[in-house]
Amino acid sequence: QVQLVESGGGLVQVGGSLRLSCVVTGRTLNTLNLAWFRQGPGKEREFVGAWRRNNGVTYTSDSAKGRFTVSRDNGKNTVYLQMNGLKPEDTAAYYCAAAGGNPTSLYLKFASTYEFWGQGTQVTVSS
Repeated sequence: QVQLVESGGGLVQVGGSLRLSCVVTGRTLNTLNLAWFRQGPGKEREFVGAWRRNNGVTYTSDSAKGRFTVSRDNGKNTVYLQMNGLKPEDTAAYYCAAAGGNPTSLYLKFASTYEFWGQGTQVTVSS
């Protein structure tokens, strides 16, 4: 059974940075497609970024592009979300997700693609 545990959230000022971590147990990273989603108050869960197992390419949402980076450390079986230039609208619970198989890049953006989810970590950006 795959388990995901996020950490690294917290309170940060506008323009600040945070790095979220997601430790994966139960399978090695190279057998999984890995993603970050977020859900703000009163909002639907939103795709942030993903790493596609099949071609090793990372994808980021338009809102995250240029500010957020998805990376991974295979030795630690951990995936990261580096967030720079944080804005108040980035305030949300951030979730790590994992999926087996070979979804296309389009389907990486859909929460329904992922079988495994972490419990979430809260990020609050204050102005």
